[in-house]
Amino acid sequence: MLRSIAKRATLLKPRSHAPLLSPQSKLYSSKNAKASQGKSKKGDAKSNSKSKTASSSSGVASSAGDEFEHAGADDFDDARARRLAEDENDPSLDVGPNGRPLFTPTPSLSLLSRKDCCSYMKFSEKGLKELLPEGLPTGMEVEFKESMRPALLVRQSFLDLRDNFRRIVDPPMWPSHAKAPKTRKQVVLDGPVNCGKSIALAMLVHWARDEGWLVLYAPRGREWTHGGFFYKNPETGFWDTPLQAENVLKDFLKYNESRLQSLPCQIFDPIQLGEGAGVGWMKGVESMALPEGATLYDLIQMGIKYTHAAVGVVVRLRKELSLVKDVPVLIAIDQYNNWFTFSEYEEPVTVRSCRPIHARELAMVNAFRSMMHDDMMVGAFSHSTAVGKLRLDLPNVPVDARVNMPRYSPDEAETVCHYYLRQRLVRREAFSEESWKKVYYLANGNGAEMRWLLPLMR
Repeated sequence: MLRSIAKRATLLKPRSHAPLLSPQSKLYSSKNAKASQGKSKKGDAKSNSKSKTASSSSGVASSAGDEFEHAGADDFDDARARRLAEDENDPSLDVGPNGRPLFTPTPSLSLLSRKDCCSYMKFSEKGLKELLPEGLPTGMEVEFKESMRPALLVRQSFLDLRDNFRRIVDPPMWPSHAKAPKTRKQVVLDGPVNCGKSIALAMLVHWARDEGWLVLYAPRGREWTHGGFFYKNPETGFWDTPLQAENVLKDFLKYNESRLQSLPCQIFDPIQLGEGAGVGWMKGVESMALPEGATLYDLIQMGIKYTHAAVGVVVRLRKELSLVKDVPVLIAIDQYNNWFTFSEYEEPVTVRSCRPIHARELAMVNAFRSMMHDDMMVGAFSHSTAVGKLRLDLPNVPVDARVNMPRYSPDEAETVCHYYLRQRLVRREAFSEESWKKVYYLANGNGAEMRWLLPLMR
C-alpha cells in the first residue's frame, strides 16, 4: 500500500528543470524580432516625418487636452479655471447653437420672456447669497461648481411657473372674447429625478423677493422630520421639534427682518409652551402672552429666545401669514414629499417595540403641509431623498395642484452641451452634433447625467 502511494507521488511530481518555452516557440520569437528590427530601421525616417507633421497640425487643438490629461485633479481644476479666466476676454466664444447668443442680456428674472428660453442667465454669487440666505439647492451648487460659473438655463417651465403667480397678484387685462389662462395658488412640482424642480423653486423665490414679496423658503424640508429632539405635547397631541422650529425662525429672519418689523400681529392669543430642547418643561408657566402692538418680528424673536415657545411660534406664524394683506406672501417648500411619509422618529409602545411617527403627527409639518387654503404655496418633490412613490391624490392637496416638470428637450440639451463646451468640460475637437445627441439620448434628458457624460467624449 505504501509502495503504491509513493509510486503515485513520484509520477505526479512536477519536473523542476523543464523549460518554460519550447524550442519551437523560442525560434519563432527570435525570428520575428530580427524581421521587425530590419523593418523598423527602414521605417524610422518615414514614421518620424509623419509624426512631426501630425503633431504640428494637431498641437494647437490638443494642447489643452494634453495639459489636462497629464495633470492631477487639483492641477486640472486650476488649469481649467485659468483658461476660463482668459476666455472671458474673448466674447466670440459665447456662441450657442446656430450662432445664437449663449447668454441672455436680460438683467433680471422678472424681465425674461420666451425669446430668452434656451439661453443662460448669469448670476452673481454674492447676489444669490443675499436673496437666498437659507441656502441653495444641492443641484444648483453642483452645477455652479462643475461649470465654474454661476449661470442657469432659462426654461419655459420656469417662465410658466413665474407667470402663474404673477397673474394672481397682478391680473392682466384680457379682451372680452379671449379666455384667460387658469391660475393656481397652490402648486406641487413633480417630475423625474434631476429635471430641475428644486432649481425652478429657488428661481421662483429669487424672483418673488426681487418683486418685494414676503417669502418663507424652506430649501430642506426633510430636516423638519429628521434629527434633533422630539417630544409629545399633551396639550396639542402633536410632536414638538424645538430645534427645527428655532432654525426655521432664524432662516425666515435672514432676508425678511426689515419687512417683518413693519407687519403687526393679528392674533394676540397666548402662545402655548412645550418642552424645551434638552431642558424639559418651564416650571409654573404654560403659555406666554404677546405684548400689545407686537409685530411679526417680535413674535419670531420670542420663539428664538425661548426654546419652549419655538414650536408654538412657528404654528402661530403660519396663521399670521394667512392674514397678511399689505404684501404678497409665498410659502415655498422644497423636499415637500418628505411630509407625506414617516419621519425618523419613533414612539416606544412596549419594552421591545416602537411605533414610527408619521410626518403629519409633527406640529410644524401639520401646520404647513395642507394646501386647502387661499394662500400662495409651492411644494417641490425631491426624489433624491428616496421616500418612495406617493399616490396621485395627496391628502389636503388640491387635485389639480400637481405640475410635472419635464427633463431637457432636444433644443435645451443642445444649448446645455454648447454651454459646457464653452466652460471647457468637453474638448472642442471631440464635440459634434452626433456626439452630443448620443449623450442626450443616453442620459434621457437627465441634466446631471449629461454633465457627467460630456467630459467622456473622445
